[in-house]
Amino acid sequence: MNTVEEWKREKHPLDVIDDVYEYAEEELSFDEIEERAGEGVWERMKWTGMYTHGRQRGYLMMRTKVPGGYLTPEQAKVIGEVADEFATAPEEYGGSEQNELWGDAFLDITTRQDVQTHWIEIEDVPEVWERYDDVGLTTIQGCGDGARNVLGCPAAGLDDHECFDAQPVIDAVSEFFTGNREYGNLPRKFKMTITGCRQDCAQSQINDVGLVPARKDIAGEPHYGFHVRVGGGLSDGPRMGSELDVFVRPEDAVEFCRAVAQTFKELGDRHNRGVCRMRYLVQQMGPDGFEQAVRDRCSVDLRSRGRDLTEGYTGDHVGVHDQREDGLQYVGFNVITGRMGGDEFVEAARAAREYGTEETSIRLATDQNFLISHIPEENVSSLLAEPFAADYQPDPGPFSRGAVGCTGSEFCNYGIIETKNRVKRWARELDERIETPDDLEVVRMHMSGCSASCAQPQIADIGFRGETVQLDTDGDGDPDDIVEGMDFGLGGSLGPDNDFLDWVETAVPADAVIPALEELFAAYGEEHEDGERFYEWTRRVDNDRLRTVMQGAEAPVSKGVAADD
Repeated sequence: MNTVEEWKREKHPLDVIDDVYEYAEEELSFDEIEERAGEGVWERMKWTGMYTHGRQRGYLMMRTKVPGGYLTPEQAKVIGEVADEFATAPEEYGGSEQNELWGDAFLDITTRQDVQTHWIEIEDVPEVWERYDDVGLTTIQGCGDGARNVLGCPAAGLDDHECFDAQPVIDAVSEFFTGNREYGNLPRKFKMTITGCRQDCAQSQINDVGLVPARKDIAGEPHYGFHVRVGGGLSDGPRMGSELDVFVRPEDAVEFCRAVAQTFKELGDRHNRGVCRMRYLVQQMGPDGFEQAVRDRCSVDLRSRGRDLTEGYTGDHVGVHDQREDGLQYVGFNVITGRMGGDEFVEAARAAREYGTEETSIRLATDQNFLISHIPEENVSSLLAEPFAADYQPDPGPFSRGAVGCTGSEFCNYGIIETKNRVKRWARELDERIETPDDLEVVRMHMSGCSASCAQPQIADIGFRGETVQLDTDGDGDPDDIVEGMDFGLGGSLGPDNDFLDWVETAVPADAVIPALEELFAAYGEEHEDGERFYEWTRRVDNDRLRTVMQGAEAPVSKGVAADD
């Protein structure tokens, strides 16, 4: 079998765009596509923004890029219509009842401000692309070894926390890399985030490149621009980004990001996909060595650092917030695990137009929620009374507010456990069963169906990654049942006190998790200090004690072992 790099050398991955039109016109089956194009076809298909479904052969997941999470109401309407019309399961897979909680024709907002739809058939792709072209949307390089969707603050241009609006920079960087053959075949995926917000809600610490607001006096005049963090990432070998001694002017941001991509392209490891992410290159070269390599490849003068303006980390924008403009507000809607009906997204777009202004937009957030901007204060109550908003109100319980889930085994090739349904049920059950302190507005509970960290469990108060677990159900000392389970981690966060969580317990049967959380929050309620967040308490308490507290639950967590142990 050829390696991914061999497939990429045989044919430039972006050439598969033309192939998709051919496959669609001829209505080829997956078997016929493989016979014509070879075994590397599905790897190349990722450059079009599509993955094959894990367990439903013949169907695709399509990922729509939304730079900075910014959508016009018209763009949101088209995305919702595409989901409603094309993201539909065939009867053999359950049809309109294929998912017991969401039914059919839904879309998923992701932690990278993308939108994913499922059950897409190859013959429908050209029509979807035509509709997207009409409103300025694309799926190209939503996946694959190139520049992915560029993240930003979902409240760009709206919030008082902002030093300057970085959305124009996001758009320029995204436009440069999308479809750019020179940088369309990198050693691995390349993730960038750009923000002018003091609260770093765009998560610069866990991206390959993070541009955050800064100020520097040049010739006696203050100039706003960016400081830079590089080499952050999650999955196996998580790493917080390293700061470089550079100040990047907004007008130089495209060239700077190009120079970083050039450095990665030339020096990144193309032989071992397990260590070919840019964070390993930064770690190998050291931040100073990597910075010099970027300077050597950059055509603009990179000044040294100025004054950093980042103050903290805001994990979400749920709720009703005042905008800078008098009389206007933006409303952050809580979408548990990011999944909602395509028809509901269409209605959100319609309501945005009806109750907003000419500048109203829909913004996707990195916590899988969305907000609607530029709503006159007198229209907010009408917006919240809309039928689409009934399940996404901006005042959720702390567990619902912080719930994030990846695609999971429902559709993903790598998913070990089901995630979306489980996280939604758990979040609502925990909000009902667990009493939290009044000042604890959010408990970030993130579940990834495998070790790939798409749900970002390492930065959550409570993080899970999927496992299959062997249980001794008859008590004879020999494992005799395999169930879905997970590794159980505590204490992650971003911001000034950033740290990855500790995997406190491994191979926990899924049925044991809620009882264990009840025990943990009972102890937290009795022992936490005033104003102490849950993740802060779990860091202060010894892991052995946390395990003891968890194992006091009705369903002990100590009975499981990973099925492959």
